[in-house]
Amino acid sequence: MQDLPVTLGALKNSNFSEQRLAGRSVKDELRGNLICKLQRGDDLFPGVVGYEETVIPQIVNAVLSKHNFILLGLRGQAKTKIIRMLTGLLDERLPYIAGCEIRDNPYQPICRRCRELVDEQGDATPIAWLDREDRYVEKLATPDVTIADMIGDIDPIKAARSGRDLSNELTVHYGLVPRANRGIFAINELPDLAGKIQVGLFNIMQEGDVQIKGYPVRLPLDIMLVFTANPEDYTARGKIITPLKDRIGSEIRTHYPITVDHGLSITRQESWTDRNSPARLEVPNYIREIVEQVAFLAREDKKVDKRSGVSQRLPISVLENVVSNAERRALRAGETVAVPRVLDIYSALPSITGKLELEYEGELKGGDNVARELIRSAVGKVYTSHFDGVNVSQIVQWFELGGSLKLDETLDSSAMAQQLANIQGLMEKTGALGLGPSEPDALRASAAEFILEGLYAHRRISRNEEIGFTAGERKREAAAGEREEGRPRPPRRQFN
Repeated sequence: MQDLPVTLGALKNSNFSEQRLAGRSVKDELRGNLICKLQRGDDLFPGVVGYEETVIPQIVNAVLSKHNFILLGLRGQAKTKIIRMLTGLLDERLPYIAGCEIRDNPYQPICRRCRELVDEQGDATPIAWLDREDRYVEKLATPDVTIADMIGDIDPIKAARSGRDLSNELTVHYGLVPRANRGIFAINELPDLAGKIQVGLFNIMQEGDVQIKGYPVRLPLDIMLVFTANPEDYTARGKIITPLKDRIGSEIRTHYPITVDHGLSITRQESWTDRNSPARLEVPNYIREIVEQVAFLAREDKKVDKRSGVSQRLPISVLENVVSNAERRALRAGETVAVPRVLDIYSALPSITGKLELEYEGELKGGDNVARELIRSAVGKVYTSHFDGVNVSQIVQWFELGGSLKLDETLDSSAMAQQLANIQGLMEKTGALGLGPSEPDALRASAAEFILEGLYAHRRISRNEEIGFTAGERKREAAAGEREEGRPRPPRRQFN
């Protein structure tokens, strides 16, 4: 790459000519680069899964329309990730007048300091360069944000050091919005921004300028504004004032993964499961499916607050906890392979309960009980997808004939596999999951336990903390009734 120009004169003789930069706004730049990417067929938002037919086309339309836009959606819907990826539509490098706090265009400076510098030094004016990442400014909206934070204010210290009068424009301390000039300015959780601060954004959105407090000067800034918000925040913590909503060009709704496959792809991409460990980590697909189903079922459960939503961070955190529990067990047992079991999902309750906002009915039941029910339902659903139509009566019969099995969480894989092999027909059924007899004990034991948990989820067998897996409740009640048949029954009471 050739050396970049460092003076205004050199800049004029480079590819970054006045004709190219002078009249080109940041929205023009985003639009032009987006058009090139669309023509090449580039992936616009790599790593964002499930929005290809819904959210991304709407964002493309907003950028092509040169709109400021807002992403509305519940927590954990990749809103911040998407707006940060907008920098990929900016030029790789952009020149500005060196030392300028608001990154002035060398050909059209707007602040007094830069105008005076260009008048004094002409083509010798020093030029610096911005990377595309430097042109993104983000602010999390909080109730304590002030106009001075966002727009700017008088800086008495700057005035004292420079010996200037406070009325001089050069004593201004610029806020975040001017410092985002010629770039993208993002505000997360917009409803949390106080109403009077939202009013301060009117001018920049409509007329393209801001007025610094107490100064008879307006700065015609060049900014792309993007926002994120949770739609429930309109009535909870705050609201977006109507005139501001009117000035936002496009309102784009995000959503949770529509299909389990989309959810699996996101969780696989975002979770920290490919980690360095003395034990090799293998996560069976059915474990991933159960974890993902927990989130999908929670979003439909009446005991969970739908207005709050169930973040996609839930399956990500749960899977990481599940893998860690399997890793801990393998390390303590001195095993070389760590494979999560369904039991490890129950051990990950702390990463579930903290992410569920419960309705009144759920609060009465308790967070742990709600989470356990979700896991059991998820296991049942995944079990059905793998074993629908598979004859497991031989396994059920073993328990009905009096068999029982209590699995210890700390038991090593070899010992567990031996215990599970005593159940007639169980290990053979693991073939439906693609496992053969030569697979490691950890994989075979995990698969066999999944089958038992699936039968328990469908109430074919029972399980409790003291005894472990046993015959189903109905079968035990029927057996107890048969034993009572031979005993004399107490005489019926007669009433006159």
